[in-house]
Amino acid sequence: MFTLDQVVPWGRSFDEYRRMFALSDADLGFRILGCGDGPASFNAEATRRGASVISCDPIYQFDVNDIRDQIAVTYERILDELRRNVDDFVWDSIASVDELGRIRMAAMQEFLEDYAPGRAQRRYIQGELPTLMFADSSFDLALCSHLLFLYSDQLGEAFHRASLLELCRVAREVRIFPLLALGGQRSPFVDRAVEELQAERLAVSIETVPYEFRRGGNQMMRIRAS
Repeated sequence: MFTLDQVVPWGRSFDEYRRMFALSDADLGFRILGCGDGPASFNAEATRRGASVISCDPIYQFDVNDIRDQIAVTYERILDELRRNVDDFVWDSIASVDELGRIRMAAMQEFLEDYAPGRAQRRYIQGELPTLMFADSSFDLALCSHLLFLYSDQLGEAFHRASLLELCRVAREVRIFPLLALGGQRSPFVDRAVEELQAERLAVSIETVPYEFRRGGNQMMRIRAS
């Protein structure tokens, strides 16, 4: 079973974000928050396309060399886990673990090249759930990739509850991907989160997206004011 004992830096690309979150061209015109983006290249690539994106992550307290070192430590560990659990993943658009490693490293290298100027422009801001520094409704859309629900064993249900409400405070719409925990099963927090968010008069839907790398991991949660 694929497992990690803590949140690790592992970056995904602009194209993956578009598919994970079913982002339309219109969505990319919104004020976007990427919460827990880590070393993803989404901010760098979206900014080049004229989008307005702020990424928030505790890793942004570090300088570029420190983050590069953290990536180097994490990289082989994650690839080793993938090799041990290769049948748990869908190898159609990506042919092998080695190819995945090259794709992920290319995305993270793009982030590293953008990090210093982006940090100076306040596009990369140190911060972490469940308490964000942003004012109410600062964003049109908040995206949370591979953090909430994925780390269900490491981050408890109370953390998830508070984090989801905090994301709804700072953004008019929130999208969370994936809904699987690290072990590959649907997070036990998903259904209760839906009930609790609906009790707060929020509209919640579970939607299939055009992205599946972890087998069965092709759904996101969308939360909007009702």
